[in-house]
Amino acid sequence: MSSWREFDYYPPSRPRPAKGGIKARSKRGAFASSWWGARWVATLESFPIGARLGRGRAYARKGQVLSLEIDKGKISAEVQGSRPRPYAVSVTIKPIAAAEWKRIARAASETLLVAAKLIAGEMPPEIEAVFAAVGVPLFPAAEKDLATRCSCPDWSNPCKHVAAVTYLLAEAFDRDPFLLFRLRGIERDRFIVLLGLGEPPGEAETVAAEAPAAEPITARPGAFWSGREGFDHALATMAIPERAAALAGNLGGFPFWRGEADFPAAVSAVGEAAARHGLRAFLGEGEVDGGEPAPATVAPAPPRRGAKPAIAIARSVGLGYIVCLEDGRRLKRLARHLKVAHGLTPDRYRRKWGLAHDYPMVAPADRGWAGRGKRR
Repeated sequence: MSSWREFDYYPPSRPRPAKGGIKARSKRGAFASSWWGARWVATLESFPIGARLGRGRAYARKGQVLSLEIDKGKISAEVQGSRPRPYAVSVTIKPIAAAEWKRIARAASETLLVAAKLIAGEMPPEIEAVFAAVGVPLFPAAEKDLATRCSCPDWSNPCKHVAAVTYLLAEAFDRDPFLLFRLRGIERDRFIVLLGLGEPPGEAETVAAEAPAAEPITARPGAFWSGREGFDHALATMAIPERAAALAGNLGGFPFWRGEADFPAAVSAVGEAAARHGLRAFLGEGEVDGGEPAPATVAPAPPRRGAKPAIAIARSVGLGYIVCLEDGRRLKRLARHLKVAHGLTPDRYRRKWGLAHDYPMVAPADRGWAGRGKRR
């Protein structure tokens, strides 16, 4: 592509379906939710490329961008177009010199609010004024500040493939504004050091090396898995968390996510299913989701020869309780107690005391069990 000129007569084409492409989170409307992402989009939309902007938005939302990498001063991407071979796209912008970054950091550190927001990972609106005061624009100010290339046959520059990449960049900047700093030539950690609020490279490693060695922990896997030492089971609780995959939700959308569903929603659904599976496996309650037997998580204790139950088996199940035959404790739910107190799974417990296969692990009032404990 040879110029920034527009050739509107170039016939539109239908792109080939792309597998595993990067889909924009935005399904309609604006691509950016932050002010800095919106400024990046405004820069693109200020260029005279006409209808190719709309096609670029469609490409970004359909997942036609196959790869995208951000480096200092350059963006590299592959976009699936109408031909079998994806088009190679590059967007370059002149990096800011190291001396100018020092001046920018010095000016930013003079305003406490600006410095505090930068440390917190935010991009304060005042940062544009800081760059302007130094005489270096944060965003491209004119067409000549960006150089774009695409291997497609379209004579328009930028083309729809470049536009698709630029729209995806706006969403990436939404999530991590310091990607914009990387594009202009500096990493976040280095900029924090220039602000005078971070540790110079290598200092943290030196401090860590001088720290005294931690006292080694004696490995006792048998005691850990039996649950009989070093843990107060009376204080323990086991429940499905109210919010599955909380960390993924806090992180927000994954940059350049390739899945069909939104990343936090997809991970949350998997986390909820895993939590249900894990809880039922831990409690040993019959079958887990999917119809598979609940796996044993601890080694069962060997049967005691000649052992007598703590209570007559016929009286071990009441309407609102079950009495543990091992120690006589009256409980509403037995499986967990057997595991943490005696290292027994429900099946091993039933075999040990000769109980029926449907002998309950939960009080009948809670699960509607109508039978009574009995020998086989």
